[in-house]
Amino acid sequence: MRDWDDAYANSAHVPGSDKLPALWAERAAGYRAGLKSFRSDIAYGPGERQRLDLILPDGDSKGLVVFVHGGYWMRFAKSDWTDLAEGARHHGWTVALPSYTLTPVARISDITAEIAAAIAMAASLVSGPIRLAGHSAGGHLVTRMLCDDSRLEPAVYNRIAATLSISGLHDLRPLLKTKMNQTLQMTTEEATLESAALCLPRGHAPVTTWVGGAERPEFIRQAELMANVWTGFDVPMRLVVEPGLNHFTVVDGLKDPSSPITARLVGLD
Repeated sequence: MRDWDDAYANSAHVPGSDKLPALWAERAAGYRAGLKSFRSDIAYGPGERQRLDLILPDGDSKGLVVFVHGGYWMRFAKSDWTDLAEGARHHGWTVALPSYTLTPVARISDITAEIAAAIAMAASLVSGPIRLAGHSAGGHLVTRMLCDDSRLEPAVYNRIAATLSISGLHDLRPLLKTKMNQTLQMTTEEATLESAALCLPRGHAPVTTWVGGAERPEFIRQAELMANVWTGFDVPMRLVVEPGLNHFTVVDGLKDPSSPITARLVGLD
C-alpha cells in the first residue's frame, strides 16, 4: 500500500530543509528593508491574519499580481515571502501578498473564502489586469478562485488575465490518508469540494501548472492532473516541469526578472 505521508513529505527529501524557514524569513526581511514603496498589513477582514502587503513598482503600475504562499494551509505568513515579488515588481506590476488564517483554526474552505476577500481588497486598491500565483497550498487557493463556485465578484473575476499554480495541490482527496489531516481536519466532502481538478472552471483565462522536475512524484502528478482535466473544458492550460528544481527551489525564479517563471507570471512568454 502506498505511503501517502511520504508522498507529500517534501522536507524529508530535501537535505538541510530544516534551516530553510529561517533563511526565507531573513531574505524577505532584508528585501523589505530595501524597498522604496511598500504598504504593510492592509486589512481585508477582521481576523488577526487577514492582512496583506503591497509591493509597488518604481513607476506606473501595469496591474496586480497576487501571490499566495504555501505551507499546507498550516504554516508561514506573507512576511516570509516578500522577496518573491521582485520579478513582477521589476516589470512594473504591483504585487499583493496575503496572509490567511491557518488550520486547524480555519477550515480549508474558510481559507478559500479569505483569499477571495484578499484578492477583492487588493483589486480595489490597484487597477488593471490581475494575475494570480500561488505555491503548493497557495497553488490550490489560486486555482480555487477560478472554479464555478468562486466567491469573486464578476467585476474582480473578469479582470483575471492568467493564473500560475506552482507545485499546486489540485486534488485534495489523497491528503485524507495522511497524518497531516489531523490538523487539516478535512472530510471527504470538503476535500472533494475544495479540489479544483474536480470543479468546473468558471471562465477561460489561461492557467499554467508549474512544477520542479526534482519534486516528489505526487506534486508532478498533481500538476499534470490539473492541466489534463481543465484542458477538457477549453481552458488554455500549460504544464511546465522545470528540470532539477525541488519543491522549495522551484519558486526562487520569481525573484529574478529574467527567469522563465517570471516571464510566464507577467505574460512575457
